[in-house]
Amino acid sequence: MKHRNHLALIGSGPSAIYLLKHLLDEVDLLKHHLAEISIFEKSHITGIGMPYSPRTTDRYNIANISSEELPELPDSFADWLRAQDAGVLEDVGLANVEIQKDAIYSRLALGKYLNAQYRTLLARLADHGILVHEHPGCEIIDVADAPAAKKVTVTTADGAAAAFDQVIIATGHLWSESDKPAQGLYASPWPISKLLPKDGDKHNFAIGTLGASLSAFDVIASLAHRHGDFVESENGRLSFQPHPGTDDFKLYMHASQGLLPHLQFGVEDLSRLIYRHVDRATLLGLVDDSGYLRLDTYFDQVCRPALVTAFIKDELPLTAASVADPSFSLRDFVEKMVDKHDYEDAFLGMRYEMWGSEESVLGHKPIHWKETIDDLIYTLNFHVELMPAEDHFKLKSLVMPFLMNVIAAMPIESGHKLLALYDAGKIAMISGKVSIADEPAEDGSTTITVTEDEQETVLSYRMFIDCSGQKPLELEDYPFPRLVKDGTARRARAHFENAASAEALTSDQQANLFQAEGETVYHIGGIDIDGTYRLIGRDGSPNPRIHDIAFPHTSGVRPYSYGLQSCSDTGAILVKTWVEEIRSGEAVQADPADVTRIYERV
Repeated sequence: MKHRNHLALIGSGPSAIYLLKHLLDEVDLLKHHLAEISIFEKSHITGIGMPYSPRTTDRYNIANISSEELPELPDSFADWLRAQDAGVLEDVGLANVEIQKDAIYSRLALGKYLNAQYRTLLARLADHGILVHEHPGCEIIDVADAPAAKKVTVTTADGAAAAFDQVIIATGHLWSESDKPAQGLYASPWPISKLLPKDGDKHNFAIGTLGASLSAFDVIASLAHRHGDFVESENGRLSFQPHPGTDDFKLYMHASQGLLPHLQFGVEDLSRLIYRHVDRATLLGLVDDSGYLRLDTYFDQVCRPALVTAFIKDELPLTAASVADPSFSLRDFVEKMVDKHDYEDAFLGMRYEMWGSEESVLGHKPIHWKETIDDLIYTLNFHVELMPAEDHFKLKSLVMPFLMNVIAAMPIESGHKLLALYDAGKIAMISGKVSIADEPAEDGSTTITVTEDEQETVLSYRMFIDCSGQKPLELEDYPFPRLVKDGTARRARAHFENAASAEALTSDQQANLFQAEGETVYHIGGIDIDGTYRLIGRDGSPNPRIHDIAFPHTSGVRPYSYGLQSCSDTGAILVKTWVEEIRSGEAVQADPADVTRIYERV
């Protein structure tokens, strides 16, 4: 009888859930090759994931995706909510709420839904003869590859070890544990319960956040609801009424450019596609004679015509004309669109933009240019290994900050709460680059220095929270040291098209240079994978037994992999690769021309 594999899945959050979904889609073929799946989850709660877990988030934290935008699972989010009893809906803040497919609900509600879908997927896989073993509260502390035996061994925190045919690392978000609660300094907002006052207490003092991200607003919403009430007037305007004893409670958001996120916007196409504005053959045809896809070429040949069309649809002919001008560069585009969103007072700017956001979302009127730029960079995300190091700098420093401000859009409900806090004098924005002192101030608080226009301002906070987002995990911090020691994992890198470019880097950039096979290369962050998420080892070869789909590990190679759509597409790529290999009897090659054939089927 043909050997059927035993797969180990490390992590059970959204990436794992969507992987299971795509396995089920191909189960008629895969059941003959896959016998068992063992799922290891560090948390005692399986099938939810950190952003949606009741151990991490709060009932006041809003997701930023609606039911109709979610990638397909056995049941839609809206249908599942409608089928729940009053107790479940009360738990997630949806009692007596009319469920709509285009509405956005709490992270806790989304977590319960994902868990229910996870349970359904496990049951259906079992119905097809694939046994699933769950191991909640079981942390994997090491992984070791045994190429000769064609096995991979995983080791648990209690010292137990087991061998598998394949291992998929899907550990999701990994937040620093370097909090300093004695001085009120927190390296991340999670779990958000650590930031909340004890029952009966108040934070009657100033609180700072590093970043004006959606995570920062999660902090703001959770704290605001403990220090006051949001009240809607007869004319529909929201106000914030502080509780007694909170006169000095105030929130300060620190953002380098002093910008708030764009507000939620309507879209024409609810799902991203890897190839929407360009086909695979055309994109690969843009690779130059040196073997590189240049960012400026991609902007000129793919982005420019798509954006011109989008701006015309949005009835912005002057902007369309600017973008159509061949001399109008990618940098020009970013700076022009940032300027349109740059206000002397960010909150008044948000109020000004609110009517357009409500018209777009509630009136189902897409903002085509935002949707288009999201699609364009999503396409690029799956091809950045074709870019030279010179363009990785531009992508990281220019494009990504802009995209995360535009596309990580704040839900309208959250925007109204932010404006209510502003009207109540309970929130402010401070622009400038922030550096945090290593040692606490004399009074035990956290000291920060804000630098803007060469002017420095020193501030102190009894509570200061880093909300700047997930950083790429570096090789020395990779949670499976044996893979590093044995050379099974290596640092992600990009090669220079022109070796002289390395000499022109800033000192900070040069810190990421290293030598590989006699060549100076640039470390782009995280660990190296190929286009099907196989670990690439020290020898440059992809590992056929170990895949890593944890975005904090792979964000150097896949820098725009955000949200549940990316979780779904990543799972689809893995599964479709296996299907291709089973049918052809040959391994999919790491070469982009071969790998991207898989992408066409996603």
